[in-house]
Amino acid sequence: MEETFVPFRGIGNDLKGRLLCYKQDWTGGIRAGIRILAPTTYIFFASAIPVISFGEQLERDTEGSLTAVQTLASTALCGIIHSIIGGQPLLILGVAEPTVLMYTFMFNFAKDQKELGKPLFLAWAAWVCVWTAFLLVLLSILGACSIINRFTRVAGELFGLLIAMLFMQQAIKGVVDEFGIPKSQNPNQPAMQSSWRFGNGMFALVLSFGLLLTSLQSRKARSWRYGTGWLRGFIADYGVPLMVVVWTGVSYIPTNSVPEGIPRRLFSPNPWSPGAYSNWTIAKDMLNVPLVYIIGAVVPATMIAVLYYFDHSVASQLAQQKEFNLKKPPSYHYDLLLLGFLTLLCGLIGIPPSNGVIPQSPMHTKSLATLKHQLLRNKLVSTARRSIRENSNLGDLYRNMQQAYNEMQTPLIYQHPSTLGLKELKETTIQQASSAGYIDAPVDETVFDVNKDVDDLLNVEVKEQRLSNLLQALMVGGCVGAMPVLKKIPTSVLWGYFAFMAIESLPGNQFWERILLLFTVPSRRYKVLEENHATFVETVPFKTVAFFTVFQTVYLLACFGITWIPIASVLFPLLIMLLVPVRQYLLPKFFKGAHLQDLDAAEYEEAPPSTYNIAFGEEDVHSRTSQVDSGEALDGIITRSRGEIRHSNSPKVTSSSQSPREMQPSYSPRVSQRAFSPNLHDLRVDKSPRSPGKGLEIKQTPSPGPSNLGQTSKGSSA
Repeated sequence: MEETFVPFRGIGNDLKGRLLCYKQDWTGGIRAGIRILAPTTYIFFASAIPVISFGEQLERDTEGSLTAVQTLASTALCGIIHSIIGGQPLLILGVAEPTVLMYTFMFNFAKDQKELGKPLFLAWAAWVCVWTAFLLVLLSILGACSIINRFTRVAGELFGLLIAMLFMQQAIKGVVDEFGIPKSQNPNQPAMQSSWRFGNGMFALVLSFGLLLTSLQSRKARSWRYGTGWLRGFIADYGVPLMVVVWTGVSYIPTNSVPEGIPRRLFSPNPWSPGAYSNWTIAKDMLNVPLVYIIGAVVPATMIAVLYYFDHSVASQLAQQKEFNLKKPPSYHYDLLLLGFLTLLCGLIGIPPSNGVIPQSPMHTKSLATLKHQLLRNKLVSTARRSIRENSNLGDLYRNMQQAYNEMQTPLIYQHPSTLGLKELKETTIQQASSAGYIDAPVDETVFDVNKDVDDLLNVEVKEQRLSNLLQALMVGGCVGAMPVLKKIPTSVLWGYFAFMAIESLPGNQFWERILLLFTVPSRRYKVLEENHATFVETVPFKTVAFFTVFQTVYLLACFGITWIPIASVLFPLLIMLLVPVRQYLLPKFFKGAHLQDLDAAEYEEAPPSTYNIAFGEEDVHSRTSQVDSGEALDGIITRSRGEIRHSNSPKVTSSSQSPREMQPSYSPRVSQRAFSPNLHDLRVDKSPRSPGKGLEIKQTPSPGPSNLGQTSKGSSA
């Protein structure tokens, strides 16, 4: 993203780029067909369940002024508008925990003021939203989102882990509260007796952990050894919402033998209940708010504006990480402008505003990457099998798949330059094709295993479209009318889902992986190298990694501790924003630049990705990489927050070892590292005796310059 602080330039650039893609945003989703329902359903539950829980929390903290009806309505309304006219459709909007904390603080303040009190709380909150909208619009016009380039991994991953901790905290607190007496319940009820409260708590543990464990296992269904491919795929796509239904059904098993109220279930007024819709006309009471409180609303509005600016921008950034190889342009400035108008709209109709949420936004992108992988894989598998039936040689088969891949790519008028395409064939495949003595022999599945080798050819890509965002927002809106059905879900199932979302957001977070590395005993650290790992494991001394991780952990605990302080809890985004100058000016004084580049590569100083291939050890000619049918793109390929794809068993590239440029020529063919053989040479020429001009072509695309990590840290020590 271009850094520009010229008024309106950022908004204009965003609109220019996204309008050129707008039609394709819709046609791409429609062409996905029924498969679009898998990511839609997954994100719907990830959005709706936390919002319902936050609504219950607001109902307790605001004495019924706000309920789950309002939080669901806000999430649906903002989601629908953003999916239609928003800039980045991968961004998911919803009522988040910081908004709940802010509204609780505002309610406690208003309740203690004689001039306001509970009757004018929402009217005063509307004035807060007016000021917040003004500040957000001003920030977007002045190009404040350009600073997002300065939010490096240390800030983004710390914020992501903090949100995961808040989700886990909510899950633990909710399960513990299952053993107590809710404030809204009559303590004389049979279900509130100590023995039944203990039974309710133990049953809640069963339901919570049952949902957590089964949901985590269902996401791995594609790697199961049991069941047909379509069944494993169905469980992986729809297993999490299915588990919510299953464990809700389990909660009704002991209904006839326990008092009413065990287990505890969601509670919220129906949208048609008396007084439930009084919020919608709150604008008429805004003029009853005293002038001094209208002006004083600037103070909480400033805190909310800073919170939304950071939360919305970072959520959008995490949804557009480089690892996803997005083709369409970002839209930070315009989306912040739209958020300002949405905040104003929500305030005027008496509902809490929605903003970009974590971890739902990156979860949405990841689910769409899985969808794109499945669509590409199905197309390439059918093409490969047709080529095999037509007795094509390996070169023709590869070209046919490349043509099919290109047909699946919709050309855009404006898109980021992309070097993506099919990866090259494995050396083992090339060797097997040439083992018969001539390269133009018809290929069969003993040479090219369609079910396994197609996955090795695909890069990570995302189905960028608007339909899934719109559908999930409509489904959230449908929850408002389906409130009687939702109230059948046990609260303990919600706590299990909170824990699931916290755990689901951890993979790929390099900060979390470094924490795990600190607890790995020295004698077992070699096992980290045997698995997918980031380059810092090999290039940065362990003491430096430990020091950097301890600093980040202390900072995380400080941010988490602030959320426990009632008044100061809303200020934790300021601490995270403070990481920008800390990273830019303070950390370089304690860490070497080469080490920081690997531990926390900022986008503006990050070395461009290299396309060279490093030999990860000699493979046996007949060995095959184990892949599963329709495997998830991001389950088999572990990516990091800035786009590095880390392979297992990679050679150690340290500051004292030779640079990647010395290890491999700038072009990509891995076969060039092999000793010369006539058969392999036949593969590399453009012509063959039997099929002139149709030999296997190996692209020699020049790669960007490799990172200078090896040179800059040469001879350095910790």
